[in-house]
Amino acid sequence: MSGCSGNEAFALRVLGESMEPEFGHGEVIIIEPGVTVEDGCFVIALHEDEYIFRQLKLENDRCYLKPLNTDYDTVEIPGLDAIKGRIVSKSNGRGRQRKSYL
Repeated sequence: MSGCSGNEAFALRVLGESMEPEFGHGEVIIIEPGVTVEDGCFVIALHEDEYIFRQLKLENDRCYLKPLNTDYDTVEIPGLDAIKGRIVSKSNGRGRQRKSYL
């Protein structure tokens, strides 16, 4: 994820099935780094020196990254500083089935 200004939107391709059924393997997600995050939004975060795509859950002053696929574990992060951007839209990679998340 290098080469972009810290405030520029960028795109990533979803790898794996941890966020299915909403986000399938191979779909393209658009991430906006400077957008406000809130409980339930989809985010990219830094966890254990790796970037992870999950749904943000805020409970009792604690922050969690929750997969949509229950075969994967929810992880706790130390705070919102670990969040590197919010998913604002997705596409199936061929320009069709575009969806917004703001």
